[in-house]
Amino acid sequence: MLILTCPAQLQRLEGVLRRSLPLALPVLGAVMNINRGNPGEFEVVVDSWPHFGAVLARPSREMPVDDCYRNRNAAFYRDVGAYRALLETPGCLRWDTAFHIFGLQDGVATVSQAIAGVKGIEFEVSEYYTYLHPDPSTLPEPRLDPDMRVGSLSPVHIDLLNETWAYGGNERSRRYLAEVLGCFPNLCLQDGAGQPLCWVLTDPFGAGTHGYTLPAHRQRGHMRAVLALAARRAQARGFPTFGHTAVGNRPMQRLQLELGHRQVPGLCRFVLHNPGLGRAGP
Repeated sequence: MLILTCPAQLQRLEGVLRRSLPLALPVLGAVMNINRGNPGEFEVVVDSWPHFGAVLARPSREMPVDDCYRNRNAAFYRDVGAYRALLETPGCLRWDTAFHIFGLQDGVATVSQAIAGVKGIEFEVSEYYTYLHPDPSTLPEPRLDPDMRVGSLSPVHIDLLNETWAYGGNERSRRYLAEVLGCFPNLCLQDGAGQPLCWVLTDPFGAGTHGYTLPAHRQRGHMRAVLALAARRAQARGFPTFGHTAVGNRPMQRLQLELGHRQVPGLCRFVLHNPGLGRAGP
């Protein structure tokens, strides 16, 4: 196992991952952030270099044992055997903590299942569709109501984000959202008083996340506008425009297809290890 710290190696890895899209999307986003100041404090481990068989993007700092929100890891592999060997390497992961691994390849779930069986730990798998826009510059300019303006969320909105996020409502999710808001781009539509009505965040892996419109302001095209604007900004930063949508969220699936996103074949699987730890405490 090697931790890549050399800027030249990380730049080379970014190029390799770009040529491995769309399967490498989550790891590519993390590596791009690392190469641009590393606001999320991540690092990359590989089984070997330069001819790697597996790569994992993981937090570079120690995480609380029960914080599965901030302890998220993205995986991409060329060889599933190399991927399993990497995860089983001492020091790669702490298997006594609550953590997520996610990726767009079937082995992300099957390898976790195999290792969890050997170690006797519990795990849960959540499945999502991933959507990628081929060229956000083709998106039409959104038409906004005259009394609305484009803005950004601020720390004063953390409680609102935590209350409206389907996976939020606790202190760990609040800390995670505060970090995401403070480190990565976000965009919102505001009313005349400056209050956010609709928004989308960006996670540490470059994906759009927590897209939400307040119930009283739905069915007005606000989310369509926010997604189009966020896609253009991501493209301007050089990032791919993508996100993961729950398999049961049909309205968001339809909207992304209408905007020209393409559904990536297969599923993105988020594997939560030791879910009992993640639910303990506040």
